[in-house]
Amino acid sequence: MNKGIKYFGIDISHLIFDATDSKGNYYQFKNSLIGFKKFIKFLGFNSHCFMEATGYYHYQLAYYLLESGIKVSVENPLAVKRFIQMKLSNIKTDKSDLKLIYEYAQQVELKLWKSSSKHQTECLQMTRLLFMYTKQSTMLKNKLHGEAVLGQPSKLVVTSLKRSLRQLKKEIDTIEARLLLLVNEVHKDVLTRLKSILGIGKKTSLMLVVLTDGFDRFTSTSELCSYAGLTPIIR
Repeated sequence: MNKGIKYFGIDISHLIFDATDSKGNYYQFKNSLIGFKKFIKFLGFNSHCFMEATGYYHYQLAYYLLESGIKVSVENPLAVKRFIQMKLSNIKTDKSDLKLIYEYAQQVELKLWKSSSKHQTECLQMTRLLFMYTKQSTMLKNKLHGEAVLGQPSKLVVTSLKRSLRQLKKEIDTIEARLLLLVNEVHKDVLTRLKSILGIGKKTSLMLVVLTDGFDRFTSTSELCSYAGLTPIIR
């Protein structure tokens, strides 16, 4: 940590977020625009906030702080969890967790968080929705197969399942078409080169481009392999 900079550890949840400083003072704000504005006034200039990546809850605050000129670091929650476990603390409260989050930040090199562009954010949202719809489609197909195995499936059930599958396919096709247009706006060259690789089709190319932000999200092959879960772990 650099001297002269005011550091604040943040523990964020759905409705509120807690903050602590180097003196161990504890503050609480609403996880809303009103709370964000109060927090900014409280911070002042030359501040650096760090928090865990908590699903979707941290995004709005992180974006707001960044747009307000505050340095932000978003840490891997698994790394923070392991650090807290290593401390073998018998106390489990919001304040105790927040204190340990601050201790964790003192012992690691904090990397500044970079927000995604509006274009990239929209692409990611579409990708997540496609994943969800694909899972739902698989579930419906499995259910349809299960009904067929019974030998005398209910016509009403089969008709309903097939109707749901058709609707899902329409939604998937619509989103994929829109996603393709968005990706071509920024990463057309990368997408074209990916599709030229034998064995990589349109859908795989789209997912690779979106999830890696045109391969600009990572600075090395090892980072990309680790993100993709392809790096072996010795236990």
